[in-house]
Amino acid sequence: MSPGFDPGSGRRARARLVLAFGIAAGVAGAMGAASVAAASDPPPAAASGLRQEAERAARDAEAAAREAASAAADAAHRGRLVTGRWSTAMAEAVRHAARKAADAATRLEEKTALATARAFDETRDAAREAQARSARVTAATRDALTRADESARRALQDGRQEAERAAEATREALDRAERAAREAAHGAADFSRRTLEAIKRSARPGGAPAARRG
Repeated sequence: MSPGFDPGSGRRARARLVLAFGIAAGVAGAMGAASVAAASDPPPAAASGLRQEAERAARDAEAAAREAASAAADAAHRGRLVTGRWSTAMAEAVRHAARKAADAATRLEEKTALATARAFDETRDAAREAQARSARVTAATRDALTRADESARRALQDGRQEAERAAEATREALDRAERAAREAAHGAADFSRRTLEAIKRSARPGGAPAARRG
């Protein structure tokens, strides 16, 4: 052994080396995790764009739902007017209103599907419920339109009794469509409200992440 050699100095050197390697590994791991997070989270500009898309789509769906509810209510009102007051002109007016309601329901379903595709994870259930309700409006208004077409045909070709029976079936179908459209309007409004709340939370520092599409 060399004079002045300290046996413990080698062990201390090895310990310092191990510690240095450990620190380096920890730093590398942290940097790797940060890079993964950066790759998975959209940059601020992209996140803002996603929020704007989600908000716009939710508002469009809500507006389409109000339009569909208004059109369905008008058609149902006209259907009720025909009851007991049979005429070919009134039957044709009901058919025209029923067609407008069916067209509005189709637009609602399209807008709701688009909003669902842009929904946040936390609002996806509300979006799917709104979409299901819009599908029920489409089905109900199409059924009402079919019956209104039949009613108008009978008003022209058949006797008063048959025409009034067809008009009554049309009125009932239009009432169902009105109820479905009213429920869809409530669902779309709830989805829009939830979307705006989620956007406000995600825009705060440390808030929820921006929209993720699934």
